Parts: sequence; C-alpha cells; structure tokens
Amino acid sequence: MTHSHTAPLILASASPRRVDILAQLGITPDKIVPADVDETPLKNELPRDLAKRLSVAKAQAVAALHPGATIIAADTVVAVGRRILGKPENQTDAKRMIALMSGRRHRVIGGIAVIKPSGKLSARIVETTVRVNRLNDHAIETYIATGEWEGKAGGYAIQQRFAVHVPFIGGSYTNIVGLCAPTVAAMLERV
Repeated sequence: MTHSHTAPLILASASPRRVDILAQLGITPDKIVPADVDETPLKNELPRDLAKRLSVAKAQAVAALHPGATIIAADTVVAVGRRILGKPENQTDAKRMIALMSGRRHRVIGGIAVIKPSGKLSARIVETTVRVNRLNDHAIETYIATGEWEGKAGGYAIQQRFAVHVPFIGGSYTNIVGLCAPTVAAMLERV
C-alpha cells in the first residue's frame, strides 16, 4: 500500500509496536511525532470514550503542528469492567492489575484516529476480549520480575512472555499489540 507523496504521513506515536504493525501493512511513516497529551481519564469516563478521546486528541495535537499531512494516532485502553487499567506506576501497581485480570476476561480497546490532508477526521474504536488464566502469587511475582509490565497499559504486552497466560483472544490480535491492522488499513485506503 502506498500513499500519495504530496502529503507526508505522520505517526503520532512513539510506540515501536505501532511502527512494526504499519510496516506489516507496507506503510512507512514519513515522520514519527509523539503527541504530548494528558492521558488522565476524566471523572466517570468510560473506557471506550477514553480511547476515542485520546486518539483524537493526539491526532489533533500533531495535525496542528503539521497542517496538510496525513496523521495516524492511536490509544490503547485496558479495562476490567468499567475499571481502566493504565500504565502501572510501580511493581505494586502492576501486581494489582495482573491480579485483577487473573482468571477472568478483560477488554483491550483501541482508538484510532486519522486526519486527512484536508483536515477531515475519522475515528474508530476496536475492542478485543482477552482471557487470562488464573494466576497464583508465584506466577504473578515471576512475571513482575521480568519488568515487561513497565510502560504497558494493563501491565503486559501480548507479544512477550505474558502470552503464556492468555488462552483466549476474541477479536484483533494487532489491536492488543497497539494498532488494529485491518482497521488502520481500511482507514488509510480512503485517504
């Protein structure tokens, strides 16, 4: 898939996983410009609303600095029920999140926003269900010791060691990694 060389394609994310997913689609951003957006959920904000709001805010922040470019922005929210699990602040926080997901399903909600060179915005939400095996304290401690939880929404990365604890995924695998490949491909096709 190629994009028009008249408008640069900018990925509004520092995530190497999102760059990799775009590469799988044959897309190389002209620039990577991480958006500086406060990711704190609003009071009583639902997980889907947060994912959409943040992806749109990131796209708009970068579009303001690069008018006339095509902007791709994304945000990933991990939720157990209505509870939003952000990036753990420390090991204790990571343990709490993993224990909360243990033996149950949670949702990974990906917000994707694309701003066309004309300034037209489109945004999509992709939701994937993930089931985590019941984990005892030893399994949780062993995982936390890997340090893989650092900087990851919900405290894990599906493409790393945590995958051994996930017997079921309902929906897009690439959404859990950080960017739903089929959705972003369809959104860019229209650009």
